[in-house]
Parts: sequence; structure tokens; C-alpha cells
Amino acid sequence: MQSIMLKAKLHQARVTHAVLEYEGSCAIDGNLLDMAGIREYEQIQIYNIENGERFTTYAIRGEEGSGIISVNGAAAHLAKPADRVIICAYANYTEAELANFKPALIYMKEGNEVSHTSNAIPVQVA
Repeated sequence: MQSIMLKAKLHQARVTHAVLEYEGSCAIDGNLLDMAGIREYEQIQIYNIENGERFTTYAIRGEEGSGIISVNGAAAHLAKPADRVIICAYANYTEAELANFKPALIYMKEGNEVSHTSNAIPVQVA
């Protein structure tokens, strides 16, 4: 049996570009892709904190060290520069793989610099 699990998350990244006249996808700083373990052309989910939009696209590699998060193509209608977004990638894991499973959680601060990383989301208290 396999389970679909959160593989990686870029939490509160800032959109730097929204380019309507583009083939599609989301360009992400290559350093952030590598840190999160997200592969170029991998399907990603984007959750816009500012307006509640949720959409699916795929990642493409942006210039390393640029901090770029460019929402392209039709998705450019769903996010604008300065919007805070959560970018997630999911993957299938077998029960054996889940024994040591830990997602890559990358927390961002303004300017798309990494604030900190983690492998577990804290327990939410009541």
C-alpha cells in the first residue's frame, strides 16, 4: 500500500513575478528547489495566503540566488508580486519508506531568504 505525503514545502515565499504571457509553470530559485528536493517539472500545489487561491502547476528552475518565485501563464491571474504563498510537493511512499519519512520544510522570510528549516510541523495547540 502507498500513501501520498507532503514531500516538501516552501512556507510563505513571496511572489516576485506574475507573467501571463508565458508557457506556464512556476519558476523557483534553483537553490530553493535543491534545498526542498523539488525537481524541475515536478507537479506542485500553490496556496495563496493573500487571496485563498489554490492551484496546481509544475516547477521550473529559476536563477540560483535570485529569490525568484514567478507564477506564470494562466496561474498569473491567481497571484501577484508580493503575495505570500505556500508551495508544496507531494509524493507516493510505501509503508517501508514511511518508517523514516520526514518532509523538507523550508520557512521563508521577506526577500525569499530562508528563515529556518525543519522536518516536522509543530503540534497545533487548542
